[in-house]
Amino acid sequence: MKLFRFGEPGRERPGVIDHAGTPRDLSGEITDYDERFFGQGGMPHVLQLLARSQNLPALDLNGQRLGPPIARPSKFIAVGLNYADHATETGAQLPSEPKIFMKASSALCGVYDDVKLPRGSLCTDYEVELAVVIKSRASYVEEAQAWDYVAGCTVCNDYSEREFQKNRSGQFVKGKSADTFAPLGPYLVSSDEARFEDARLFCSVNGEPRQDARTSALIFGVPRLIACISQYMTLLPGDVITTGTPAGVGMGRVPPSYLRAGDVVEYGIEGIGAGRQRVIGQTMTER
Repeated sequence: MKLFRFGEPGRERPGVIDHAGTPRDLSGEITDYDERFFGQGGMPHVLQLLARSQNLPALDLNGQRLGPPIARPSKFIAVGLNYADHATETGAQLPSEPKIFMKASSALCGVYDDVKLPRGSLCTDYEVELAVVIKSRASYVEEAQAWDYVAGCTVCNDYSEREFQKNRSGQFVKGKSADTFAPLGPYLVSSDEARFEDARLFCSVNGEPRQDARTSALIFGVPRLIACISQYMTLLPGDVITTGTPAGVGMGRVPPSYLRAGDVVEYGIEGIGAGRQRVIGQTMTER
């Protein structure tokens, strides 16, 4: 299944791509793709709806805004230094266990929305990543059972303001949580359809290729991440784990190459979809 949400920010409605590839409107059947949906067996319910998809309204997505494929989660957890080549380009040691930090859920947006530079930003960077969405409450999960807790996979760009991240008391969350810094989508692909354990990730800026790797190069794969993270906190339905980025980020280039207003970032994961985002500045009157 490919789930998506469409409509204006804060007013998105749920949709699904049916077996024939036709987008369908599920808003008459489902309120939203949120914690309640995933926690109350929403994925099997969508499968039942797809069995009679001809009764669901068809959608023309041309001109429609696609929002993030899930509503605001209780937690947005990110993983750092999870590709060896990225650790090397940043001069960091390889971690002995997953390095985790949080992004504010208010940073969520769609993969075609503009990315807004934070006020005072000089070092905003891009990071294409595979993300997974949790479908059921998970605590002290065994690695062998970890995929049983995954609703599906999507694409994330873990935008990061490096100066905020590194030089302001060394707190990652400061550089990771600006509005629009957590685009997801365009689809959530159910994990029973694909797990993307060897999928190509790619990212370019203004048409110049920057990142190109495969998820098989992850140091810690999805099962290990879920097993590890669930030792430290309970994961709730709808929570997001974004799994880390490969080499090619702006910080790793010589000299560093950060995003500026007017830049266009294009990225994606084969089998899930791609995003295209314009970078814009922020005026002093905006909040």
